[in-house]
Amino acid sequence: MTRRSRTAAVPLLLLLLVPTGVLAATAKGRVVNTQDLLNPVWNEAKDPAAHRYTFREPAASVPPDSRILRGHLPKELTLVALADGAQPLKTPIRIKVEGGRTSFVTLVVPPGQEIRFENHDPTPHSIYETTGKGGFDKGTMQPDGARSWTPPGPGKYEIRDEFSPSLRAWVVVEPKAMKSVYPNRKGEFAIELEPGNYEIRGYHNGEPVGEAMPVEIKPAPAEQQLKDPLKVGPDKKKDEEKKEEPPKAGG
Repeated sequence: MTRRSRTAAVPLLLLLLVPTGVLAATAKGRVVNTQDLLNPVWNEAKDPAAHRYTFREPAASVPPDSRILRGHLPKELTLVALADGAQPLKTPIRIKVEGGRTSFVTLVVPPGQEIRFENHDPTPHSIYETTGKGGFDKGTMQPDGARSWTPPGPGKYEIRDEFSPSLRAWVVVEPKAMKSVYPNRKGEFAIELEPGNYEIRGYHNGEPVGEAMPVEIKPAPAEQQLKDPLKVGPDKKKDEEKKEEPPKAGG
């Protein structure tokens, strides 16, 4: 190779080494104040008139905290990064219908996102959108069957099942929904985002809960720990202190 050809090859090599796109970073954090999050289907179930479930007194060996019915965070609490310019995925989001419930229970998507419900149960399901305005009417899904649906526009849509009253889910169409993730049982989460400014917000039962948390994602490092926790409910201790605070003397 001549000196001239070697010199000409250098810019090409540099071009191959320089990244051509913006690299995303993984933001890690945790959610707190989840104690009041509970799917309303459980209140429906414990009504004796519903003839649904029998709630028995736990054994004496069960710790007091474990006797309290709580929400299942990995399925029911959606954490959404909000920013301008959100676009739907090119492929449908798959939602499993199994055991009389959906995975996930609350889904937050940008406009135009296709959703595919898949029946993983050995029995049929007939899911539908409750208001009738979502364009998703009752339709039987046989075992291993599926139905696809694209919500017509921004708003909240509730999904129920004609055959399984315990199935209750929500789809929220939010124009700023860039990306959604679900925490683990401990409330820990990780979300991959491109550098920029976002708000992270929790959604439960189809509604925003707690406080929106502003975050800035920087180009580096690849993993970035969020300084503050995401609050999805009121501070319990502060609320108790307010209740116990003695009334002020009148002037």
